[in-house]
Amino acid sequence: MSRAPLSPGLSAPNLRTAGKILAVDYGRARIGLAIAESRQGIAQPLGTLARVNRNEDMRRLRELVRDNAVKLILVGLPLRLDSSRGEMAEETERFAQRMRKQIGVAVEMADERLTSWEAERLLEEEFGRKSKQIDSASKKKKDAGKITVDSVAATIILRGYLERVNSVSEGGPL
Repeated sequence: MSRAPLSPGLSAPNLRTAGKILAVDYGRARIGLAIAESRQGIAQPLGTLARVNRNEDMRRLRELVRDNAVKLILVGLPLRLDSSRGEMAEETERFAQRMRKQIGVAVEMADERLTSWEAERLLEEEFGRKSKQIDSASKKKKDAGKITVDSVAATIILRGYLERVNSVSEGGPL
């Protein structure tokens, strides 16, 4: 997984960041979440937030960041396969800027190409059925803690980031 260039105004990578890292898979209907205890930690799905509106979404994310003592937010940047930016990438960057301003925690962006496809594949292997069934079951129960494509995609984004920063800190290639 390659790293997307940072947008102006977003924090630069900080290999000394200590504390929890929250990964966000931004979507218009849902926000997938994953967390790691530290840079050396293991990425784990945290759940999915159903989108309400900008203010409510930001309030819930701010609360989540505070309650989990998150020090870094990693937002997946949905680049096209040819690395160009489309409408969704621009919207995601605006969302990341809003998070940085309103939550006050360092924000980085990471290339998230093919993470939803990989999440679908992993869920199908794990549960032996299409993940859309898992997603719809979660919606019916209103249970944000269920494993969904969105939370697994956020986990994949975070796992790639952790592999990259740990490789760099061990002297490996970027």
